[in-house]
Amino acid sequence: MKPYVEMTVEELNQELDDLKKEYKKVQAMDMQLNMGRGIPCIDQLDLSMGMMDVLDSSSDLTCEDGTDCRNYGQLTGIQEARELLGDMMENNPKDIIIYGNSSLNVMFDTISRVWTHGVMGSTPWCKLPEVKFLCPVPGYDRHFAITQYFGIKMIPVPMTPTGPDMDIVEKLVSEDDTIKGIWCVPKYSNPSGISYSDETVRRFARLKPAAPDFRIFWDNAYGMHHLYDDHQDYLIEILAECKRAGNPDLVYKFASTSKITFPGSGIAAVATSPNNMVDFVNTLKFQTIGHDKVNQLRHVRFFGDIHGMVEHMRKHAAIIRPKFEMVEETLAKNLNGLDIGTWTSPRGGYFILFDSLPGCAKEIVALMKKAGVIMTPAGATWPYGKDPNDSNIRIAPTYPTLTELKTAMETFTLCVRIASAKKILAEKAAK
Repeated sequence: MKPYVEMTVEELNQELDDLKKEYKKVQAMDMQLNMGRGIPCIDQLDLSMGMMDVLDSSSDLTCEDGTDCRNYGQLTGIQEARELLGDMMENNPKDIIIYGNSSLNVMFDTISRVWTHGVMGSTPWCKLPEVKFLCPVPGYDRHFAITQYFGIKMIPVPMTPTGPDMDIVEKLVSEDDTIKGIWCVPKYSNPSGISYSDETVRRFARLKPAAPDFRIFWDNAYGMHHLYDDHQDYLIEILAECKRAGNPDLVYKFASTSKITFPGSGIAAVATSPNNMVDFVNTLKFQTIGHDKVNQLRHVRFFGDIHGMVEHMRKHAAIIRPKFEMVEETLAKNLNGLDIGTWTSPRGGYFILFDSLPGCAKEIVALMKKAGVIMTPAGATWPYGKDPNDSNIRIAPTYPTLTELKTAMETFTLCVRIASAKKILAEKAAK
């Protein structure tokens, strides 16, 4: 089929009529599927059920250093958990704090702490006339929600195939001392699935911010979430690179086991410099006497070591890889040659980014909802939910079954074609 833009008005009208008939058939199927968020499917959750058996009432809950995990203490986490997540995050265990189940919670608390108490003795952000954050777009909606909650002004920075546009990042950060941070998902980025290049990571480590309390919020949520054994993205370790560049305190690095074990019952961590560690602990000691050490021990005994975690992630990949491949195959089969959309082909992570014709994303998502499939709201990949081109759509393939996903993606491409045909017809009528 030739590109829609090359079709005559008559051809497009016929195409649209045919598509609408097909759409009515889809609506009659009465689908009820929620693809709004990137969550593990039941088969993935089942992979970690063995965690429920590694500890029982007869288990020795004592750590190697003698810590009784049933009791208070170990503010920064048990040593075994710090070592396991240190290997996962590629950081020294002494530079890691183990938290509860949610890295998003840790990020929120971190913003809250610097909002009220500043960064290493600097003026609390709440006492400043204006605070700004750089937000690579398209990006993660929950990051943007945190900064919006605190009234922090968000500045979009375009993403490129190698990461955020570093020319823009370097210029803004070096010239404006009201810019206090930047959100980053450096590996298999949410939602595009791209990973930052070596040059991008090195340029981040060598930033010269005008604000001494500027920090990079490095959310390495998908560090181990490869789809393939033989085609994986690799990322330079940012803390080591910052140290080499003479910027050891520049980064807060976050991670968790949320999409490795149980999302609601995993363990989260932050890795950072010794100076930043002091800052974190000075607040943490007022928040808690220690996080859930029994859960930390459960994770350690379930995996054994990083090799056990790597093997576990291969099982995850075997479940979700066919889903990613199905999405890409369906998009190619139904949309190639029409020039009405482009999409990413990630090697890992949880999302595929689809870019429609400008002005079509909201309508596509609305058509999907009317057909019984909930997707991430159009615009969610931008600060304040405002995509200026109305084109970004985040596809989350992990939760549905393969059969459900196939039907959903056939429906998606149908909705893309309907919205695109209508847009091009309207443009032709306006000429």
